[in-house]
Amino acid sequence: MRASLRKFQITPFHYWVLGLVIIIGLGAIAGILIFTKGLYLTNLNDMVPWGLWITIDLSAIAMSAGAFLLCAAVYLLGLKKYQPVARTATFIGLIGYSMAVLTLMLDIGRPDRFWHALVYWNPHSVLWEVTMCVTLYFTVLLLETAPIFGQSEWMQKRWPRLGNRMMSLHHYAPYLAVIGLGLSMLHQSSLGATYGVLKARPIWYRPDLSVLFMASAIVGGASLTVLISMIAGRLNRKVYVDDKILERITYFIGWALVIYLYFRFWDAFAMTYTYQPGKTEGLRIITKGLLAFNFWVGEMILGVIVPIIFLFFKPFKSNAIFRMIALALVVGGVVAYRWDTNLAGQLVLLTYLPNEIAARYTTYIPSLIEFISGAGVVAFGLLSVSLGVRYLKIVDHSKVEQHESEMVQAPAAAD
Repeated sequence: MRASLRKFQITPFHYWVLGLVIIIGLGAIAGILIFTKGLYLTNLNDMVPWGLWITIDLSAIAMSAGAFLLCAAVYLLGLKKYQPVARTATFIGLIGYSMAVLTLMLDIGRPDRFWHALVYWNPHSVLWEVTMCVTLYFTVLLLETAPIFGQSEWMQKRWPRLGNRMMSLHHYAPYLAVIGLGLSMLHQSSLGATYGVLKARPIWYRPDLSVLFMASAIVGGASLTVLISMIAGRLNRKVYVDDKILERITYFIGWALVIYLYFRFWDAFAMTYTYQPGKTEGLRIITKGLLAFNFWVGEMILGVIVPIIFLFFKPFKSNAIFRMIALALVVGGVVAYRWDTNLAGQLVLLTYLPNEIAARYTTYIPSLIEFISGAGVVAFGLLSVSLGVRYLKIVDHSKVEQHESEMVQAPAAAD
């Protein structure tokens, strides 16, 4: 007993975990207060019903897009060399959807009624379709990540039979990739459609939101997956990362950012052609008003333009530190985009008077309890990924190197 205590040493990782656990505990207390006292503790109201929690929900789901993107590349396009990165992306996708479920439980106010959408179908509602996609795709992610938990050391030591059965689900990975691709694409685009069909909010009422939500999710999800892989490889000596594979993915991310910037530019520029009540005022809030700094600096300059420079120009792209900074900025830019889109449609209120349409404005600042509960959800995601890297080996590219060496030795042996 004493020998084991002597061997145990407190490391920075333990302080990191302790800090996250404390934040999760505070978030849990805030969540209990919200469930018992009601949503009146927040600054949400009838004019701004979707606030910080929905932004965390939308951002977490966007960061989960790397799962369907890389799984499709591996199992549908046959790019087997990206399989370890797809493993990382799948785990991140599971955690991202778990975070989305937690924030939705806070936001709906009555989480005990979550099953109503599954029983009382409303196929005419986009939100119903989103709910079904979340439920079904979350199930697919559980099946896709089951082999990761099954092959862990603690599972093989305690429940080897269960672990082997979980590992056997890997044979169904191609089929799960097909199902996951369809569900995730439906879900990512439907999030934009949820806003795009609301005619009462003119700044949202446009069909290209589905495309923008899909494009932003692709760059955000892939960026977070590569960023976590690079950080894990540099902080944990036991983690092996193949930088060549990650460089290829960052090259794809760079071009995806260019395409996203093109769509984002025309989306905003097209709204300047004529005056439309509500939509023009909403665009003015984004470009010149309360959200202007977040849009120009957080979303456009730091979130898109600077990463494109870092990922394409040789003095920067050859440096791993600059690539990591670029990927972190892309993730922050996607979060900024979801925040801008979510709030722009709620801060402008149209008052319909006889022979006059007047636009009025409101404001929204999240309350302290919203920040604490939201921080708890984010801390849960960080803790889950940290434990996954350390104990589940979700970041491990050594198998790719071994496979490639066997491929090289096979022809030599044949000669």
